Amino acid sequence: MLDYGSGNLRSAVRAMERAGASVTLTADLATAQEADGLVVPGVGAFAACMAGIRAIKGERAIGRRLAGGRPVLGICVGMQVLFERGIEHGVETEGCDEWPGVVERLQAPVVPHMGWNTVEVEQSPQTATTLFEGLEDQHFYFVHSYGVRDWTLRTDGRTRAPLVHWAEHGGDRFVAAVENGPLAATQFHPEKSGDAGAALLRNWVRAL
Repeated sequence: MLDYGSGNLRSAVRAMERAGASVTLTADLATAQEADGLVVPGVGAFAACMAGIRAIKGERAIGRRLAGGRPVLGICVGMQVLFERGIEHGVETEGCDEWPGVVERLQAPVVPHMGWNTVEVEQSPQTATTLFEGLEDQHFYFVHSYGVRDWTLRTDGRTRAPLVHWAEHGGDRFVAAVENGPLAATQFHPEKSGDAGAALLRNWVRAL
């Protein structure tokens, strides 16, 4: 698990251990690159998380792992930083740019989006979901004011299209999770999502 100064690491580590993983909390680039799987957690502001990640060259570890087909899982802001850029309070910050797209404020009457919500799990005849296997119609726990409201990556059949799962809050739809080869991410907190979140993490660990 990438340790770049983000909060809430203890509960994420415990959740991964309960899912069957042997967890090393690290800020070391080589250790992060060589692990069987790398979890990128995140709470708080996009810009602060990116500053922490860049301070330990975490974006290099993520990029090099993905170039070699090695699994990465982003959680909450750890998912948001995988996108091209984030805009908070009028400030634009470059992300890790593994996916095109903008993290922006949710357009809902009540923000933050805090509490349990369902996820619209995408079904594809070409690609079966790994994260949500056996978890359709389950509730997951969200805490966020920002999200990706428009998925812009287009493969046009040249490569296998990712699975993009959505959720809705106050009439606004946003990306709730993505499965894209070795790169997966959730906007919700699986470590706070009870049995459903634990099962999702076990699905990811089993696939390593």
